Amino acid sequence: MKKYFATVLIAACAHPVWANGLESLETFVKTVSSGRAEFTQVVTAPGKDGQAARSKTSNGTFEFSRPNRFRFVYKKPFEQTIVADGQTLWLYDTDLNQVTSRKQSSALGSTPAALIAAAPDLRALQADFTLAAAPDADGLQWVVATPKGKDGQLQAVRVGFRPGEKSSGLAALEILDSFGQRSVLSFSKVEVNPSLPADTFRFVPPPKADVIKQ
Repeated sequence: MKKYFATVLIAACAHPVWANGLESLETFVKTVSSGRAEFTQVVTAPGKDGQAARSKTSNGTFEFSRPNRFRFVYKKPFEQTIVADGQTLWLYDTDLNQVTSRKQSSALGSTPAALIAAAPDLRALQADFTLAAAPDADGLQWVVATPKGKDGQLQAVRVGFRPGEKSSGLAALEILDSFGQRSVLSFSKVEVNPSLPADTFRFVPPPKADVIKQ
């Protein structure tokens, strides 16, 4: 389960159309070139053999700069870092002192991270996702993204925006994988278009870390 907190970001059946959610996503991609936020992530695995579903909670920080650069830092309960530097996608597990690296161009296309942080425009998203507005719920406007590729573990993604928000309005990201596991990221303290230091998206494997290239 610990690994799933990170890989869920690297690894929806459409509802009736309500335009505002899709328009909110388009506005977000067009106007927000960089961002910073805190997040809480709840991963829920389906129950087995009659047992109740199991949930795990983590939290951390998130920064991004379009196109194709972002950093997720998980602080609790397990320390992990995910960095996309424009060329390579890095995953660092602090407890294991293990780094996994992948070529970014082959890892990011149909991923949740692409929806909110990597894609330069809506057309780029539509190359990998079928996008549809969804009914408002929980005080948010929603857009559903269904991956066009059928060979991955990602089944559906929903992105929630707060209507009337003066900043980006980005509020939530819900991810459902093909195993029935659901991950919900709730964002807070969202900063829009901050000036981020150049080394924010630079990653150097720590000394003596085990580096695995995929």
